[in-house]
Amino acid sequence: MTTLPFELTALPPDKAGEAARQADPNRRLLASWLFLLAFMILVMVALGGATRLTGSGLSIMRWSPLSGALPPLSHAAWERLYALYRAIPQYRLVNQGFGLSGFQHIFWLEWVHRLWGRLIGVAVIVPLAWFWWQGRLVPGLALRLLLLFILGGLQGVLGWLMVATGFRPDSTAVAAPFLVAHLCLALALYAAILWTGLSVLNPTPAPIEGARPLFRLTLLVTGLIALTIAAGGLVAGTHAGFIYNTFPLMDGRLIPASYAALHPFLANLIRNVAAVQFDHRLLATVTALTTLATVVLALRSHLPVGPRRAFAALGLVVLLQYALGIATLLFVVPVALAVTHQVTATLLLTAAIVALHSLRAPKHDAARSGVSA
Repeated sequence: MTTLPFELTALPPDKAGEAARQADPNRRLLASWLFLLAFMILVMVALGGATRLTGSGLSIMRWSPLSGALPPLSHAAWERLYALYRAIPQYRLVNQGFGLSGFQHIFWLEWVHRLWGRLIGVAVIVPLAWFWWQGRLVPGLALRLLLLFILGGLQGVLGWLMVATGFRPDSTAVAAPFLVAHLCLALALYAAILWTGLSVLNPTPAPIEGARPLFRLTLLVTGLIALTIAAGGLVAGTHAGFIYNTFPLMDGRLIPASYAALHPFLANLIRNVAAVQFDHRLLATVTALTTLATVVLALRSHLPVGPRRAFAALGLVVLLQYALGIATLLFVVPVALAVTHQVTATLLLTAAIVALHSLRAPKHDAARSGVSA
């Protein structure tokens, strides 16, 4: 048997912490609420991907946080919105002549996307107020959730700023950097809520001797996954997935000939579609290989059942995600497959966070602080 570079040994669980968790069913209720919020953000990411792929994101030209929750209720209201849409470049250059029915088709998807964002806000603030009023919030949780709620509001503002970039005279889509920022903030909120839910459910983890090196390696994997998702957002924003639809070569070359066509060189990383797609391919491959190596290392160590299952799931999801990425490219970005690829990317991030959380070191003051890191 090959000797691992470090040994992991599961120590006896913290009996006091376990008893505290069993004596506090309120933690399960809080965690369930947080996991529901994370799921709602996951649905939001899927809806955002669908609106981008169908060009629906520019169909609503006004940001009305309250009145915009209602759709047009009369034919005259529909005509007014359609007249506004006909004034933007996307209509003239992409959808000219598709009629009121065509406008309604893209409008409904964007309206549902925005409505879902409003529902997430309600799903945060109303239960939060109720938990606080009932004195059910564990120590340290209220402030953290309030900050996340504020960040969620800023996400809505960023979303509107992103949409506004699509109204420029020469534009038919939103600016790629804004799209990436909007996606990254959504995933940051998702990760923070998921981590908080896991910490509420398990505030005092059982110590695992020698787990620190594996924790650091898993942290690296999580960072690589997040970076690869951001690069994928740039691919989406520049429509780079609609060219070089072969794998592993791009136009018969491993590195496309036009990789450094723009000057200065750094402009290629954002605006050159050949470079943007290649960078995403490279990051995805490095991430997949690093993740699989970490999974193999974890499964060959003496981890408890919970972390072993988390790493096994991480290995399966990274293989699925890599295959979906290749398929999305080869089939020239069909909407259903591309949305599945985006959702699975979020699930991959989820698996990495769960695996990372399962290895975190216990804190002596976790029981007193309520929510561990």
